Amino acid sequence: MNFINLAKNRYSCRKFDSRPVEDQKLNLILEAGRIAPSAANYQPWHFIVIRETDNLRRIHAIYHREWFMEAPCVIIICGDHSQSWKRKDGKDHCDIDIAIAVDHMTLQAAELGLGTCWICNFDKDLCIELLNLPMNLEPAVILPVGYPLDSADPDRHDMKRKPFGEIVSFESYK
Repeated sequence: MNFINLAKNRYSCRKFDSRPVEDQKLNLILEAGRIAPSAANYQPWHFIVIRETDNLRRIHAIYHREWFMEAPCVIIICGDHSQSWKRKDGKDHCDIDIAIAVDHMTLQAAELGLGTCWICNFDKDLCIELLNLPMNLEPAVILPVGYPLDSADPDRHDMKRKPFGEIVSFESYK
């Protein structure tokens, strides 16, 4: 599948099959995040994989949605602001770097026939407590991963996205 088709086919999956994600596929997803570009190549991320039943049950407490509990695998993507590049004006690129890594991971998962969904609205403090995270790591994104039981129309972008001319300017703004 070419890249634009892959990007159009990736969607936020909210219905998962219970079968486990194979190690080989999970490792490819994690590798896609590992090799993602980051500002000054600082790579200020850490990925925590949750697959054991008891740990999945515990982590479900950070986001109370029924569909979230169906995912056989959850990856918590953390950022380390002490390791991220900062622009001269102080702009911290940690969150941008995390977003690039997660995007790589979601696209790799889609290519492998797996579903994902970005979750950012979760109980950060409880996540820190449950995972015993050190002070320098901030959980930024929760990424459930699994075989999808739902689907999305790849042509949905024609109606659910702003038109090209509304978001693109050449040489200067409008």
